Amino acid sequence: MANERLQKLRAQMEQHQMDAYYIPSSDFHDSENVEAYFGCRAFISGFTGSAGAMVVTKDFSGLWTDGRYFVQAKKQLKGQDTELMRMGNEGVPTVFEFLEEHLPEGGILGMDGRVVNTEVGRAFMKILEKKHASVSVQYDLVGEIWSERPELTVPKVWILGTEYAGEDAKSKIGRLRKKMEACGATHHILSGLDDIAWLLNIRMNPVNGNVLPAAHMIIEKNAIRLFINSSRFDSTLSSYMEENGVQVKPYEAIYEETSAIRSGVILLEPGKVNYALFSGIHESNRIVEAMNPSSAMKAVKNPAEIENLRKVHIKDGVALTKFIYWLKEKAPKGALTETEAAERLEEFRKENEGYLCPSFPTISAFGANAAMCHYHATKEEESVIEAKGFYLVDSGGQYLEGTTDVTRTLVLGPVSEEMKLHYTLVLMGALRLADAKFLYGCRGINLDYLARGPLWKRGLDFNHGTGHGVGFLSNVHERPNGFRWRIVPERQDSCVLEEGMFTSDEPGLYIEGSHGIRTENLLMCKKAEKNMYGQFMEFETLTLAPIDTEAIDCSVMEPADMELLNAYHKKVYETLASYLTEEERQWLKDATKPIGEK
Repeated sequence: MANERLQKLRAQMEQHQMDAYYIPSSDFHDSENVEAYFGCRAFISGFTGSAGAMVVTKDFSGLWTDGRYFVQAKKQLKGQDTELMRMGNEGVPTVFEFLEEHLPEGGILGMDGRVVNTEVGRAFMKILEKKHASVSVQYDLVGEIWSERPELTVPKVWILGTEYAGEDAKSKIGRLRKKMEACGATHHILSGLDDIAWLLNIRMNPVNGNVLPAAHMIIEKNAIRLFINSSRFDSTLSSYMEENGVQVKPYEAIYEETSAIRSGVILLEPGKVNYALFSGIHESNRIVEAMNPSSAMKAVKNPAEIENLRKVHIKDGVALTKFIYWLKEKAPKGALTETEAAERLEEFRKENEGYLCPSFPTISAFGANAAMCHYHATKEEESVIEAKGFYLVDSGGQYLEGTTDVTRTLVLGPVSEEMKLHYTLVLMGALRLADAKFLYGCRGINLDYLARGPLWKRGLDFNHGTGHGVGFLSNVHERPNGFRWRIVPERQDSCVLEEGMFTSDEPGLYIEGSHGIRTENLLMCKKAEKNMYGQFMEFETLTLAPIDTEAIDCSVMEPADMELLNAYHKKVYETLASYLTEEERQWLKDATKPIGEK
């Protein structure tokens, strides 16, 4: 089917006289979670991973994706006319380098400018200028051939109370306007869904795990315009918008209203405003380009958010602990599938008050499937979970009290000595990063080696970041904080670590065709002591769930590593035991007993 669709796309390209067509994975807001409506790249390529982009020419089709998806993409592209372009690998050109070499002189590059952010759009323009080529941004060619394309969601929006958010919308808007004033901006165009939802304290009923309604905003000194499909707004929400000085306008009207601004100073972030919207800004305006101020503001959780997140990690920890107990002790091995296991975990989470939906699609991976670190089982293609080897589950929940994200690798039967070594090295890295103490001013890049060190010393590594920021009832991946061994500008996750920032700690190791391992907890950055050397910082581990000790090789660990694990497990048992049945509690007591003691 994918090859047939590719040929139909080429026919459309020929009709519009396009020499190349670019298909990203994004929506009109460069969002993390995109609706099925925006699955154009998957529709044409057959690759279903969440990240990647395609370039199609008259005689070539390429899919660019990163190391998280190499194994999955290789499998899904087998037998197709689309070639896998392994991003970051030696000898593999970037999308821009490829087009610079292969787009003909004076040619035409096509794309839907609404799903390409301005940063990317301008990068394409630099290449096109060299080639004396042009760009066509007004045609959604995939949409023209996608006869059964899903409809866009009409959001059911509701207000997140200050007992959860910790700060009302008026206060947040006031703080944002001070940021605008500081840079001389008369207008601020905001298209990031997480920024808008945070600023207004709004969310929507979940749609495939997404709780952020599609919207744009234009903020001025004395006016705010919200562009959203408001057909399902109730009177309470409409009154709330009016009370906060927010004028609600049709979603599509953002383009016309942006183009009507004259002689203003417009603050915007090119990577978070789509190219079609940016291209419509009148030349009489001056543009101030900077990261959306709200992105840095919301990354630092306030006291109410922090307290809620502590509570929700107890709830989530109970659900995950019950699931681990069930899977290891009660689940029928050899008859249970990966999707059935994920559904059972979801059932445990649903028992929690305030639970809304998964924070991302659960990764439920048995055996070699876990070597695809963003593997997603489906009813059509999955494995049976057997009484051997490793099972990896990476999952999380959206609760009124916040967002969770946790990974555990579980031993279900015999494992090799190599697997035990790999498991232990990954665990050591996670423990050491969580135990970091550092001077204020450090960034994730300063600390990443703590997690990778045990692996690097043995010539091993994992091809993804060590950790990412986490939102509050929002995106599970949130900038600008993270852990990474090198700066990747487009990730925007290398800021100074501030008190109140939440970051995942998730080293891993993936052996294609054999096994995959990842251990993940969420860490909160907080202040330690301040002395003559400056302000020291440390982490508090929020995630509470047992770490499987059956695959640990104690001979590899330092005594300090074992002490860290034992202290963590002591906290897990003391916090969660009272929420469990007697049988579960006895199992947890044994699962968290100290290791390395004689």
